Amino acid sequence: MKKNKPYNPFLIAGYYSPDYFCDREVETAKIISALENDRNISLMSPRRFGKTGLIHHVFHQIAMQNKDNVCIYFDIYSTQNLNDFVKIFAESVLGKVDNNVEKAMKHFAAFFKSFRPTLSYDALSGQPELSVKIETETADKSLQEVFAYLKHTNKRAYIAIDEFQQIAKYPEKGTEALLRSYIQFLPNIKFIFAGSRQHLMSEIFLSAKRPFYQSTQMMSLGMINKSEYYRFANLHFKKNGFTILQECFDFIYEKFEGHTWYVQAILNRLYEYRNNIDNIGIVYYALQELLEENTYSYQELLNAYSDVQINLLRATAKEKIVPQINSGDFISKYKLKNASSVSRALNRLIKNELIYKTEKGYIVYDRFFSLWLEK
Repeated sequence: MKKNKPYNPFLIAGYYSPDYFCDREVETAKIISALENDRNISLMSPRRFGKTGLIHHVFHQIAMQNKDNVCIYFDIYSTQNLNDFVKIFAESVLGKVDNNVEKAMKHFAAFFKSFRPTLSYDALSGQPELSVKIETETADKSLQEVFAYLKHTNKRAYIAIDEFQQIAKYPEKGTEALLRSYIQFLPNIKFIFAGSRQHLMSEIFLSAKRPFYQSTQMMSLGMINKSEYYRFANLHFKKNGFTILQECFDFIYEKFEGHTWYVQAILNRLYEYRNNIDNIGIVYYALQELLEENTYSYQELLNAYSDVQINLLRATAKEKIVPQINSGDFISKYKLKNASSVSRALNRLIKNELIYKTEKGYIVYDRFFSLWLEK
């Protein structure tokens, strides 16, 4: 357990402890029960909804139940191919399964014959770090070695792979089948496959033509209950001698439709003021601060896009949500070009995750960016 408490209890990155994690009790219990009963989980939610924090919270609870359990988390959003995946996978596993670096190096020599290890030391903590290098042509063999090592350990392990939908974009054909062929023969290891691109995740796990078809328990992450979230927020304000009116919290929650990261970002800023949050004006002030701080980066972002794409972004932001983005009424209202040019612009904006399609329609993915565009 960490000794030092976070200076601000409203974390906008990382996981600290259950004291700074709001609710998700039902989801936590559901995931733990599935894993302990030998079911892998597919966890889906839009980005910044809190799935990464939930995974770390689940792993914290699992580790508290049994110190021998091994919990490994890694994010593959930045990977472009199987080679990148294997590198991150191997480095994540080597740092967690073995108790010390010496034992890790022994296992490395025994199992990881196609890897080249590099032992270094963190400049700040002085802790040893093991990194690996593999050649592209040996990626398949290297992956086999990682799974052979995991199977050999016989330890109960839980592995979370975040942004798992990225594997669908790898140039190597058969990556999904390759992973599935190893994963299904690891009785001591259970997986959480987390992803933020719902349509890609659904294709991977719900299409009968795909190797991972019906191989996991599917789970979608919704919003944190508003009353529970207010109780959590007010508790931390009170601990510091201040309060936040429910009216102010409700305004934040409804403004961002309970989207966790944005609610946390505003609460983090309000807590920084070290004052009672007793009127909406203070909330507006905090929001304005955040938008102004991001103005330069938003302007730079727009420089990479055409006028048609920027106009479509602004129109979507002003509408908040667009059920039919190619409708004549929408195009006419905002003086956009014809439907075909709007479709081309939309495709690029979706691909670059600036616009996101929800069940109700299209929205600007970044809620702060959307508010800035409205202005």
